[in-house]
Order: sequence, then structure tokens, then C-alpha cells
Amino acid sequence: MGRTIRPTSTTITTTSIMSTNAYLTLAQWFSPGFPVGAYAYSHGLESAIDRGAIADAETLEIWLEDLVSQGSGRNDVILLAAAFDTPPEGLAALDAEARAFAASSERLTETLDQGAAFCRTVGAIWAMDIGTLSYPVAVGRAARLEVLPLDMTAQMYLHAFTANLVSAAVRLVPLGQTEGQAVLAALAPLIERTAKDAIQRGLDDISSNCFAVDIEAMRHETQYSKVFRT
Repeated sequence: MGRTIRPTSTTITTTSIMSTNAYLTLAQWFSPGFPVGAYAYSHGLESAIDRGAIADAETLEIWLEDLVSQGSGRNDVILLAAAFDTPPEGLAALDAEARAFAASSERLTETLDQGAAFCRTVGAIWAMDIGTLSYPVAVGRAARLEVLPLDMTAQMYLHAFTANLVSAAVRLVPLGQTEGQAVLAALAPLIERTAKDAIQRGLDDISSNCFAVDIEAMRHETQYSKVFRT
């Protein structure tokens, strides 16, 4: 499919609509307190830390740089944007594709469990029926129904994804809270650039150069002692 430029007439962006309510809605959806259970998942990070691949703030930042810009972080945003633009009758096929891209059984569990929890919560609070979808597809569909800006939704989704992994590393390495926040702040420009680029991409642009990350997610499945579900 290659690069996909979404027409201005159908794209909702921060320049076309961004009320205080939209900001607060997105802040709530991606708050650590929103009940998707993100704190229970490390995305394979626990295995990497256990094996010594991540041992300090510097190695954590390098790991997350690749994951955000060349791995599942970027891919999730592409899927989110696709869901934002997909009519209801096409969501099942898109969701099946999102599931197929999960690199391991734990990765599939992660996106399905968080997606199901997100769907239940937005259904109860915002009275929207979006079924049960993988996490990025669910967020994209909900953002469309709530008329939220795609660009800001994508950036905040990717930031929350990264922040959750930083939080996991703070507990596992361990790192100080200040060190963890410094890593997150350093990654903020990359998160913004990646999200802005990814929402212009199509499904054919989904790819990953983060083979080590995928392998760690697989290793975590048989790790003897672990704190996180993935």
C-alpha cells in the first residue's frame, strides 16, 4: 500500500478540533489509573532485564528508542490510525490482521486483554459498543466515535505505551524514579515524530527491526520467576 495521505476533509486533527474535553478524555484514557491493566505487562522487558541486556538508564533508553520507532510501538500507531479510518464493517478484518502481527503468544495476550478491558470501560462510561478488539484497534475506533483528534490520540497512546515500560524498568532494574522520568523525557521528541509519521502510513508499512525484543517476549513465556504477565 505504501504511504497513505489522509484527506483533510476526513481527518480530525488538533488543528481542526481540540476542545478541553478532548484533552481530558485522552488524558483519562491513557492515565495509569485507566483500568486496562497495563502495569501487569512488560512487553518482554522483564526477560531482557533478567538476562542483563538492560542494566541502567542508558541501555533502557536505547532499547526503547528502537521499540518505539522501529518496532511494535510504531506498528500499534499504524493500526490505531487504520482503525480510526475503517468503517464498522471492516473492523473485524483489521482486528484479525492486528492479532496476526503479534510476535508471540504473550504479545497476543497483552493486546487482547488490554483491548478487552479498554472496550469494557469505554462502553460503560461513554456508552459506545465497539465489541472486543485488540488494544490499538479499540483505541482507534473509540477515538473516531468520540471525534477525538487522530494525531494527538496517536501521540498520547505511544507516550503511554513507553511510559508503562519505563515504569516497569524502574521496578525491575531497578532505576530511580528521576532516572526513569529522564529517559521518558528524552524519548518524547522521538515519540512525537514517530506518531506523526505512523498515522500517515498504511498497513503495508507495518514492519519490525526489533528481533531481539520479539525474542525476549518469547523467552519470557518460559522464564522461571517473573513479576509481569508478559
